[in-house]
Amino acid sequence: MFEKLKQKLKRTVKRIARRELSPEDLEDILWEFQVDLLESDVAVPVAEKIIGQIRDQLVGRKVGLRENPKELAEESLRKAIRDVLVSEKEVDVLEIIDKKRSKGEPAIILFVGINGGGKTTTIAKMAKYLLDRGYRPVLAASDTFRAAGIEQLEIHANRLGVEVIKQRRGADAAAVAFDAVAHARARGMDVVLVDTAGRMQTDVNLMDEMRKIVRVIKPDLTIFVGDALAGNDALEQASTFDREVGIDGSILCKMDADARGGAALSITYVTKKPILFLGVGQRYEDLIEFKPEIILDSLLAE
Repeated sequence: MFEKLKQKLKRTVKRIARRELSPEDLEDILWEFQVDLLESDVAVPVAEKIIGQIRDQLVGRKVGLRENPKELAEESLRKAIRDVLVSEKEVDVLEIIDKKRSKGEPAIILFVGINGGGKTTTIAKMAKYLLDRGYRPVLAASDTFRAAGIEQLEIHANRLGVEVIKQRRGADAAAVAFDAVAHARARGMDVVLVDTAGRMQTDVNLMDEMRKIVRVIKPDLTIFVGDALAGNDALEQASTFDREVGIDGSILCKMDADARGGAALSITYVTKKPILFLGVGQRYEDLIEFKPEIILDSLLAE
């Protein structure tokens, strides 16, 4: 994970760790590091935030004889990166489900994102995550734009042994979602996971459809699912969906294959919404709860 960026971070730590570093030297290093971040698809405001925090921590600071310059450099980098990974708003998915369950109602989770971003597979992984914790999910095949989307979700549902509510291709996506919620209420199920169409985020009809689904089912959570390999494109997609329908958090897929790391470092700061889970493989079990230390340790561990 993040191999390219990890090597650039190591190089920066090594250069900052020189005791005789002058303020001018530090500025040169920080400029080069900012370029490294941008080349790794880190969004411009995020790169500027990281560099600014490192500068504030290190400029004018005297390194004592008993201080380890390398540890000081790593500590500064870790704090600056952690700050862009942490959202002021916390979202606990299981807590939200439990609150709804205590009222005898299913929690409704809506998933948005473009096709190819891993949305449908992520929904299957989320179903597995919930099953393993004793919850009863039902899937809603509200991606009625593609017959293949309905079939794909149904295949996952059969493998996992969960129900999927569907209609024909071209059916009203909001009606499918509504039916799934009604089914969950009637059967005493805990969670409705709603798949949606994923045409490009600039598609006006798609956004109208998303807004209609939100009006009809009033989701407890709306989650953007993005491909970590898409870099700045994933950030643009997340920002557009947030602006058009509102998102509560993100799930990033294909983290195990991401050598750059720009989307992971940027998406929380850009959207002001937390990363909730990371997809780290092809199996249903390969969905892990997000913690900043996962990324920090991957970037800064030896």
